Amino acid sequence: MTIKEIAFSCYPVTDMERARAFYEKILGLKATMDHKMEGGHWVEYDIGSGTLAIGVAPGMNPSQDGCSVALEVDDFDLAISELQTAGIPFHFGPLETPVCHMAFVRDPDGNSVGIHSRKKNHH
Repeated sequence: MTIKEIAFSCYPVTDMERARAFYEKILGLKATMDHKMEGGHWVEYDIGSGTLAIGVAPGMNPSQDGCSVALEVDDFDLAISELQTAGIPFHFGPLETPVCHMAFVRDPDGNSVGIHSRKKNHH
């Protein structure tokens, strides 16, 4: 087996309208696919060469303990300021490491979402 790339990452959500308000109005993402299906609803956001999805489907349950996605931003300080202005609490950071700046917030279902900015010469 040869893995070429990560096709998508998905967060389970319980209320699609509420989740979309967070991802689209707070984070500023634009939906690139919206698919309602029997027993579920799937929305995708293409970001660079990757895709972040949110979904409602049987057996998909949000968790504060699950994997998290870190979203790379151009201006870390501006992103943090915008989240603070929107009243979004941070559950980790903001902090600086030798290679990046990062902070984590939670979506309305408690899923961890990272805001990330690589330092120059790090990828």
